[in-house]
Amino acid sequence: MARRAGAPGRSDRGVSELEKRIEIRWRDVDAYRHVNNAVYLTYLEEARDAWVEKVLGAVSENTWDFVLARVAIDYEAELRLDDGAVVVACRLESIGRSSVRTVEEVRKEDGTVSAKASAVVVARDPGSGRARPLTDAEREALEGELDA
Repeated sequence: MARRAGAPGRSDRGVSELEKRIEIRWRDVDAYRHVNNAVYLTYLEEARDAWVEKVLGAVSENTWDFVLARVAIDYEAELRLDDGAVVVACRLESIGRSSVRTVEEVRKEDGTVSAKASAVVVARDPGSGRARPLTDAEREALEGELDA
């Protein structure tokens, strides 16, 4: 059973998690010699896009078109160029009528959590640019992630 993100009722917690290793690039570092806070959005996007492709297939004119509607980040530990790389994890938390909520983490390779995030991704009609309901096929694929 699916539920609208944030609705009362069953707590749908996705357990099928995608992890993506991302090199920390010199350009990611700011004058304070740590990874700039805005770069975390890029790291999260890379993992989220890989998760969407894994679950729903590559984005094309015949597949799921989506837009990021919300992202919230809690920063927990700084990243530095010396850390070398991060592992970014993304999993499904809940399914709404036209959206999904994901839970994401940026971790150092030693497992230290650098940031925790959540995002809301909305299915989009490419013709109108407006939100549209999830199709039965999309919902079935997504519900498989909740049951994994």
